[in-house]
Amino acid sequence: MDATTSHPLCAAATTNQATTNTQATTTTQAIAALKALAPGFRRHVQTLGDFRLRPLDPTADLPSVQAWVSQPRARFWGMQDQGPQQTETFYAEMQASNHASAFLGLFEGEPAFLVEAYDPAHDPLGEHYPIAEGDVGMHFLVAPTDTPRAGFSTAVIETIMAFLFEAESTRRVVVEPDVENANIHPLNRRVGVEYQSEIFLADKTARLGFCTREGFAAALANTSPRQAQALSGYPERAADHLTPARWAIANRWLVRKAIAEFSHEQLLAPIPQTAATDERGAAGYVLTAPESESVYRFTARRLALDHWAIDQDTLTREVHGRQAPLDAAQFILEFATVLGLGEAMLPLYLEELASTLSAFAYKLDPARPDAKALAQADFQTLEAAMNEGHPVFIANSGRQGFDAIDHRAYAPEAAAPAQLIWLAVARERACFTSLPTLSYGSLLEEELGAGQVAEFHRRLSAQGLDPEAYLLMPAHPWQWFHKLATGFAADVAERRIVCLGYGADRYQAQQSIRTWFNQSRPERRYVKTALSIVNMGFMRGLSPHYMQSTPAINAWLQDLVDDDPYLGACGFDVLREEAAIGYRRDDLEAAFDKHSAHKKMLACLWRESPVTRLATGQRLTTMAALLHVDAKGRALLPELIAGSGLSAEAWLDRYLNAYFKPLLHAFFAHDLVFMPHGENLILILEDQAPVGALMKDIAEEIAVMDPAARE
Repeated sequence: MDATTSHPLCAAATTNQATTNTQATTTTQAIAALKALAPGFRRHVQTLGDFRLRPLDPTADLPSVQAWVSQPRARFWGMQDQGPQQTETFYAEMQASNHASAFLGLFEGEPAFLVEAYDPAHDPLGEHYPIAEGDVGMHFLVAPTDTPRAGFSTAVIETIMAFLFEAESTRRVVVEPDVENANIHPLNRRVGVEYQSEIFLADKTARLGFCTREGFAAALANTSPRQAQALSGYPERAADHLTPARWAIANRWLVRKAIAEFSHEQLLAPIPQTAATDERGAAGYVLTAPESESVYRFTARRLALDHWAIDQDTLTREVHGRQAPLDAAQFILEFATVLGLGEAMLPLYLEELASTLSAFAYKLDPARPDAKALAQADFQTLEAAMNEGHPVFIANSGRQGFDAIDHRAYAPEAAAPAQLIWLAVARERACFTSLPTLSYGSLLEEELGAGQVAEFHRRLSAQGLDPEAYLLMPAHPWQWFHKLATGFAADVAERRIVCLGYGADRYQAQQSIRTWFNQSRPERRYVKTALSIVNMGFMRGLSPHYMQSTPAINAWLQDLVDDDPYLGACGFDVLREEAAIGYRRDDLEAAFDKHSAHKKMLACLWRESPVTRLATGQRLTTMAALLHVDAKGRALLPELIAGSGLSAEAWLDRYLNAYFKPLLHAFFAHDLVFMPHGENLILILEDQAPVGALMKDIAEEIAVMDPAARE
């Protein structure tokens, strides 16, 4: 797949006379910046893998490049008649120039595509349009392959555009593909290129197109299920996962879970049918609904701490002595009085229950990876594959406020890439706090890149606003459209909040639903955003007041962990919440209840990425994966143990050493306790066995028992 070409670039060294020195200088700066940025540039595409770029070495890379450009499919590249010496000379001259540069694109470490970036002022193209400051021309060529991958060319051009806009001086990318190059035009449009006219160059008739930084980000956002027409144009697809078979499985799963959890909490009391248990310690039980003819029968083992392990396949329901389908909503109605669900709460709880059942039915898609595949899967595939949700809460996927399209766009199990919306918030109402070693400017450059920061500042200046009077912060797209653009209308109208549009990085929602992992740049930080939907009984906001102390708490805890050799020997560490921004409306919120969810609508924090803690040969998994059972009833944990080559006992010893022993040590040595549930812990695996554990959600979910330490 080739793009836009009119070679030789280096021979076209005449500067367009209409171009100002400033414009030429800006693009020259962009070319120089790209040469410097290329060796460290990396972009990850979740469904494919890692893409990188480096400056082309005309001699060392000649065999690959010559093979690519001489292919019949590369006819639009215009170098089929050149021999190796000519090709090497051409690229050597390009690399020595100040107004053009070639880059070799790598996929999973192997050469995969070629990119040329150039100054249109030094190309015949510059004679055909008024060159603007920061214009960068671009050509690219994808290497031929015997094993094509779906979406690969799209991933390549997205990677290239992200790279070009990484340079602060790049304002606009210019392309001029041959009008007959039918394959390239859809790709260009997919990344935000807008064609303006046809132009006549020496060797072709070309389409002149431009892509701005804002247009690129908007084009990426348009691939989200939230913007796509796949559901809104075909509303029946919103429920295509709700089949009778999946619904029956989901109800069986949830009724089993409800009996097990409520019996553990001693709200229900199943009656054993016999005093004896079988060789597995299992016995038959009966549970009769009060004031009802509904009877549940099942086989279960009662474990330590009175946890109930119910054999799901044995679970049956009888009504008036006849077999009846398992129905989670009917189960709740039958036991509502025992469970303390009054008339006011019951409808809301049943709605959350129905949403949870729907989410589970969605997770039963046979195309999702099974336990065997997950044992080899990457971190984010594992994160999205989890089907249990919170193991204690029954209606744990209520998500009241999400519609069916939101579910496909933002639910963890959907694993849809999403872009965060960036806001400028007035410093007079916002507060930025961070670790002592991290400044606001450094954070933005590391998370957005200098080019994107400069672009956002330009957008503020274009509205007559002073960028120095604002802080830049990300927001959940749902939060902007459903809460901030309406409920914060006064702040928007008076320019205390300014929407700057989408960022270019793609994120994936995590199990906690309001935390995002950066798919495009995995080494960049997690972002946690306020999300005012109701899930598991409360609104998932984020307090701006609480954000003020978050980095300081994390800094204190990191020092404690670093100074404890036992924790280090266990491989235990924390993921620090390094910076936070909170926006307050003190004039209104002073009248609100102290704990009102309406005081938690606009805040965010940045947490370290676990990817930065990995050594060669290591990978990550959510600890929740140890409880995962796939749609066919196969558990993931035995697959991990088998892959490690260890006995179950030896594997569990390593797990307890990485996870449980550090928790006990923290309590006894430091009077410190964590909230160590499966979603809050990330395990580091090496050869499929745990060698470390990373604790997250620090500020909100630790407790210090020692009063002196709290001071």
